[in-house]
Amino acid sequence: MRLATWNVNSIRSRADRVAAFLDRSDVDVLALQETKCRDDQFPEMVFSALGYEVAHVGHSQWNGVAILSRVGIDDVEVGFPGMPSWSAKDGVAPAPEARALGATCGGVRVWSLYVPNGRTLADPHLQYKLDWLAALRTAGAGWLADAPDIPVALVGDWNIAPEDDDVWDMAVFAHSTHVSPPERAAFRAVVDAGYTDVVRPYTPGPGVYTYWDYTQLRFPRREGMRIDFVLGNPALAARVTGARIDREERKGKGASDHAPVVVDLADLPC
Repeated sequence: MRLATWNVNSIRSRADRVAAFLDRSDVDVLALQETKCRDDQFPEMVFSALGYEVAHVGHSQWNGVAILSRVGIDDVEVGFPGMPSWSAKDGVAPAPEARALGATCGGVRVWSLYVPNGRTLADPHLQYKLDWLAALRTAGAGWLADAPDIPVALVGDWNIAPEDDDVWDMAVFAHSTHVSPPERAAFRAVVDAGYTDVVRPYTPGPGVYTYWDYTQLRFPRREGMRIDFVLGNPALAARVTGARIDREERKGKGASDHAPVVVDLADLPC
């Protein structure tokens, strides 16, 4: 089974590009983030024509997560237990955002995750981000305790660079989100709960990134960040046979600012 994750930065703008990637890469399950559309706007027919079932949650032109699968898609769950809500406006009650979608695909429990950005170190959105990750850690620990034999993949845009090697220049990010000690500690807490970064052993740094800002020629200058990850519980990690970051998909007209991350899984033993 081949599993991939990709912050596509607007699925309606890049549906044909995603379809071409699926065809070229022979991916069985693709988790998408930042689809930026409502459920009724998602271009499902493009992918159903290729043999993929689709699960999506999106409320507006912001956020949005999806899972495309050609190996089945069952037990779809919008949001994980305890996931915090958010409101950007005073006097408006917090509401769940379209940031987490789970489904069982080919025997693997896949969670497509779009972790809140945090914005700045002084913004309330950073505390929301930390609370969101703490709730994910608690939920993930519960899944592992309740069903340790079921492979679980926590995949997506984590909006955290957990190691210094994961940014092109730490001095540039010294006073920014994504690299702050609380954010890195929140990422490590998920790892410590039993979820391994299964991609890093196959794509060691430095200089290995998944995101390059559109501005200031960041991509051709190789000035990026590694913020997209596949974390797996032991049952998932034991099946990983390879992984790669498809940097080619960041090239060309109409590219997302993120590259897909691809993981190969061995079949379950008979």
